[in-house]
Amino acid sequence: MNQPSAETFLQPVTLRGEHVSLEPLQREHADALRGAAADGKLWQLWYTSVPTPDNTEAYIEQALAMQAQGIALPFVVRALAGGEIVGSTRYCNADAGNRRLEIGYTWYAERVQRSAVNSEAKLLLMRHAFESLDCIAVEFRTNWFNQRSRAAIARLGAKQDGVLRSHQRMSDGSLRDSVVFSIIASEWPAVRQHLTHKLRRGDSP
Repeated sequence: MNQPSAETFLQPVTLRGEHVSLEPLQREHADALRGAAADGKLWQLWYTSVPTPDNTEAYIEQALAMQAQGIALPFVVRALAGGEIVGSTRYCNADAGNRRLEIGYTWYAERVQRSAVNSEAKLLLMRHAFESLDCIAVEFRTNWFNQRSRAAIARLGAKQDGVLRSHQRMSDGSLRDSVVFSIIASEWPAVRQHLTHKLRRGDSP
């Protein structure tokens, strides 16, 4: 099997489902992201990566710089029911040689949290990762203190690998312990069936 390079592994793509459309992040999305983050003042949650209103442009520039390096592919999340951008997510920490990546930097406006938005967005991202990019594993990482995120990742069917102690420095200078989860390729068919079933039933993620 030919191994992709960092430059060719992640290419911009739009992933569309019944509830959401994941579209490549662009600079012109700044105002829409500010509006989404304002629903719940998400930047006040110190353990998340949600940009403040004044930092949204810098957040986008950093994401696009990571994309240019071939290690990330950022998306905006658009709710198809109303056509509004309701959050953001991305592939990150991509390792082309080993066909691994992480799904992270995920946040949603308060009004769509615990809805079909997250389940379908994760389904679209994992389907593309496993079925188009031929990934051998998809990771999820979250702050030790983000109990809601940890529970949501577990409900997807991911298994906890461990905890990276003092893994990252936060914007306030504190050190973050990161909880690492993953889904491997052999588990993907069961996870896909699980998420598809939840969406058909209308269950919360």
